[in-house]
Formats: sequence, structure tokens, C-alpha cells
Amino acid sequence: MQLEQLKQISQDIIQLARQSGASSAEAEVSFGTGQNVSVRQGETENIEYNRDKGCSVTVYFGQRKGYASTSDLSSQALKDTVEAACNIAKYTAEDPFCGLADAERMATEFPDLSLHHPWAIDVEQALALASRCEAAALAVDARISNSEGASIYSQSGAFAYANSHGFVGGYPSSRHSISCSVIAESNNQMQRDYWYSSARDAQDLESPEQVGQIAGERTVKRLDARTIKTGQYPVLFEAPLASGLIGTLLSAISGGNLYRKSSFLLDSLGQTIASPLLHIDEDPFIRKGAGSSPFDNEGVACQQRTLVENGVLQGYLLGSYSARKLGMQSTGNAGGAHNILVRSTGHSLQQLLQTLDTGLLVTELLGHGMNMITGDYSRGAAGYWVEKGVIVHPVEEITIASNMQEMLKGIIAIGNDIIPNSSKSTGSILIERMTVASGE
Repeated sequence: MQLEQLKQISQDIIQLARQSGASSAEAEVSFGTGQNVSVRQGETENIEYNRDKGCSVTVYFGQRKGYASTSDLSSQALKDTVEAACNIAKYTAEDPFCGLADAERMATEFPDLSLHHPWAIDVEQALALASRCEAAALAVDARISNSEGASIYSQSGAFAYANSHGFVGGYPSSRHSISCSVIAESNNQMQRDYWYSSARDAQDLESPEQVGQIAGERTVKRLDARTIKTGQYPVLFEAPLASGLIGTLLSAISGGNLYRKSSFLLDSLGQTIASPLLHIDEDPFIRKGAGSSPFDNEGVACQQRTLVENGVLQGYLLGSYSARKLGMQSTGNAGGAHNILVRSTGHSLQQLLQTLDTGLLVTELLGHGMNMITGDYSRGAAGYWVEKGVIVHPVEEITIASNMQEMLKGIIAIGNDIIPNSSKSTGSILIERMTVASGE
């Protein structure tokens, strides 16, 4: 389906809601197609196609809200969906904070952010790429004894959003990826690891051989892992995991957690929440960006801004509902943040290891031991023991623990080893001290 068709359907839904007596309404309509293939041990393991379409409608009768959705875009199905939403609204309690985002905050400019790059790749070509990727991984070392496979994924689609303020907007987008995971064996011990590359444009992906080689190298490095003595050590979070730390910070400053008082950063606006080395910017307008968009899920214009500067919290992430609950204004973040950029302190990964000196490099986290209310943090982990800036041996079966507030304030360096094409762009993050516990 074409974007203009989706826009028309979304506007038709608004009209239907108006005819049903709704005081206001909003609708989103989407369509997408995708292909996912995987190989394992050189053999085709999986071929999947997806063709998805759907619409969701939210209606308001004063302060009462109703919501319904469907995957059928026929005229009758759309009428039935609007009717269902209206019926639901009649039985819900009034909520003084619900409703459309303010009309004056709607986006009026829609720059081309280069988000749509369809990949003209058929199944045979995709399987060939996946095979090349897996072969590169298996060729790294004779100790790589098995494979969990290599995959090629491609998705392309579009969506449109409209509301009764007269706003209508939308755009096409795409997402492609290559991934590989293999298993190595040594001294009756097995280890697995993986690597992937993701991008809006297939031309920006790492080559299948690069992805496979990195997956193989990461797996072999983990062989002959052991544990370490319990103690307090500096901890370096590898870039892919560092983005998770930043994600936890973003959750803590998001409207839902704030108005529910389930955040360790309540009432922290304008306060020092982290090391003065931490600077975080949000830029929704990066071309080909994983999180780029001119407007949020409510049609509110997105904006470039600084979230954290010199460790001081400059802004929250708010949609209109949470903003009203907090007595504030929407920040254009209904649906989440857009392209988070963590500024590096200029250290390479090798320089970070030298700064760490003796401690732990973490490359894998297990479990979900994070208390959003208190900030208490405890996760199973694996990685590498470092002495005098040099990796000595792999480590497993350990737990790392601290409190997120202490961790944020304990940041002493941020690397320039940024993983491309992530919506949270950060290098590895070095934290001054955490408790590392093991069986010893």
C-alpha cells in the first residue's frame, strides 16, 4: 500500500469517529512486508515472509477514552473498529488528563530523513549471504564446533497517523540486519557468542564476512573462562551493554515512571544525577537514524535537545498524558526517545582498558536485576579479567552489583567505540567501582 492510501484511511477513521459522536479522535494505520532467512551448518533452516497491516483508533468522549484495533482495513472492518472504540469509551471512567496532545504542538515540518531504503534481495540471494556469514564464522578457529546459524532480515513498510486537530503525517521506513551466532568447545567447555549489523540501508551493513568473523572471534575468546575473587573493582561495560545502561537512565526520566513515582530519579530536573563527564543529546533528525522521526506517536513535533549536560539532568521524556499528570508540557516523546547520543571522552577501547588498569570488562549480562524505584542493580555477568590494562582471561559465573545512582556518578570515561546504526549511540562506559561476586 502507498503512503497516501494510509493517510486517507487514517483520515477516514477520524471522520467515522466524528460521525459517531466522538469529541476527538486519533488513528494510526500501517502496512509492511518483510523477509527473514537463516542457515545452520550450511543448510537452509528457516524462510519466513511477513505481510502485516493494521490500524488502531482512539476516541474521546470528553474525558472518557476508548481504544480498538484491527488488522482488516476493509471499510466495514474500519466502521466496526470505530464503533467498538466508541462503545468502550462509554463505559470508562473520566480521566482529566487524557485527550489529544495540544494542537499548537503538532509538527508542521516534515524533512526527508532518508528512512526508506528497500532491499531488492530474493530468497536465494539472502541465503547465499547468510551462508557466507556463517562460513566466515566457522573458519575463524578449529575449536568452533557448532553453529546456531546466520540470518538475513529485511523489512520495509509505512505508516500514517492522523487526529481530529487536522494533523496527518507519516512516512515509509526500512530496517535490515545480518546476524550470526556460533559455539566453540575446548577442554569439555562450550561457549557461544554472536554479532550482528543493522541499518536502514542495506549498503550501510557490515559485510557478511565481517559479521561472521567478529562472531567467531568473540566466541573463541570466551573459551577457558574462569571465575574471580569477590571484591570491589572498576567495571567497563562494552558498548552494546553500555547502551542498556543508558536505556535504564532513559526509563528513569520517562513520564510513565515519573508520574507513577516508580523512578530512582524522581524530582531530579536540574540536579546532578551523574558524573560531569556524562553528556546526552537527543537528535530526531539524523538521516538514516534508527530513531529518527519528525513527530512522535501523538503528532507532536520532535526536537533536538540536551537531556544531560555535565551530569546535570536537563529534561524529561514526556508524552502529553504524563506531562499533564506532572503539570508540564509534552517533550515530543510519546513512544520513547529519538536517537540518543552519548558524547565520548575520546578514549579508544584500548585506552579504556589502560584507564581501568585492574578490573572487569563486561561483555554479557544475564537476568533483570534492576529495581527502577530504588536504583539497586544486580546482574549476572560474563566478560574478561583485566590486569594492568591487558586482558588476562575470560570470566564467567559472576554477579555485578551496585546502585544506578552511584554507577552514573562513578562514570570515569566513555569510549569512542560506538556501535553504528543504534538508536542509543554510545561507546563503552567505565565505572569506577562495583561489587563483583563469584563462587570463590
